[in-house]
Amino acid sequence: MARKLDDKERRDWLRLARTENVGPVTFAGLMARFSSAGAALSELPCLAARGGGAKKFVLPPENDVAREIEDLSRLGWRLIASCEPDFPSGLAALDPPPPLICVLGHTSLLQRDMVAIVGARNASALGRKLAFTLAQDLGNANLVIASGLARGIDSAAHEGALQSGTVAVVAGGVDVVYPPENQKLYDAILAEGAIISEMRFGEAPQARHFPRRNRLISGLSRGLVVVEAAERSGSLISANYALEQGREIFAVPGSPLDPRAKGPNRLIRNGATLTESAEDVLAVLRPMLGSGFAEPDGSEVKATPDTGALEQEADRIRRAVEEALSPAPVHVDELIRPTGAPASVVLTVLLELELAVRCRRSTGNFVAWN
Repeated sequence: MARKLDDKERRDWLRLARTENVGPVTFAGLMARFSSAGAALSELPCLAARGGGAKKFVLPPENDVAREIEDLSRLGWRLIASCEPDFPSGLAALDPPPPLICVLGHTSLLQRDMVAIVGARNASALGRKLAFTLAQDLGNANLVIASGLARGIDSAAHEGALQSGTVAVVAGGVDVVYPPENQKLYDAILAEGAIISEMRFGEAPQARHFPRRNRLISGLSRGLVVVEAAERSGSLISANYALEQGREIFAVPGSPLDPRAKGPNRLIRNGATLTESAEDVLAVLRPMLGSGFAEPDGSEVKATPDTGALEQEADRIRRAVEEALSPAPVHVDELIRPTGAPASVVLTVLLELELAVRCRRSTGNFVAWN
């Protein structure tokens, strides 16, 4: 049930989310186990030590977290937690949702239906023109356009939707303009739309941040349109996230001789809606507009503690989990079966290993050694 965090809870949530090695999956596991961010913070050093961490676990200083909140508040920016009523419903339906997002601009846009438009940075002139027109026409149909503020297709999509409403999801802090040449567009979106990020205020974008940004772009949206994209591009990563999240996929076809058409053409072969105009998108989305997003089905086992089992057989369970892990990703279910231990206990062991930076999770609940 949605609820508003008090000041202390907000500081605890942000401190936990800003802790090294605590991403959305680990955050969700910690909250399931400890019920509050404050309780999780107090246990983190112990958990990391049990996981075999090679160095002392250091929490973010409380003063740094308090300063970030104060800076955001002073500048009129918002920090919204996933449990709060004004958190975007599309992101709240993700499993797991981002713990918190920072928002600049018009937060009311986050409550409206969105469509994402993404594509190549080295876009063709025709690709940019089509992205602009699609964004403009979908905006005139009362849809907000989400994209990633990148060069090329992203920029054209934002430009086409400035008057009707656009949301830029960025890979660095919300106050960091990237690429720098998009300063004017950033300012226009700040005045007319909204900018959101999971990252720390003032943090420069890094390569590892872009998949998280792409996950939010698709998560916010009812559907995702790919205009131009090479194979193995960031736009296709966004499309994969959209498929996992149950969102609709749209793709603009192109010439087989253009490498930028390979991504959209492959998506169409695999079942994406061939898209030539906004009406192709609206024909699919109209029946679902205004309705809620499907919530996570809860099928994933949560790391609720079974302290008795963990204490009695801790060494055996940890050894079994460590033996089953490998550098190649393996599904969590394949780790649970051979241990013979309760699923919640195995998940707790994995949580300890993650905090100790010994293993990592990937999309689809797969785990591998670091």
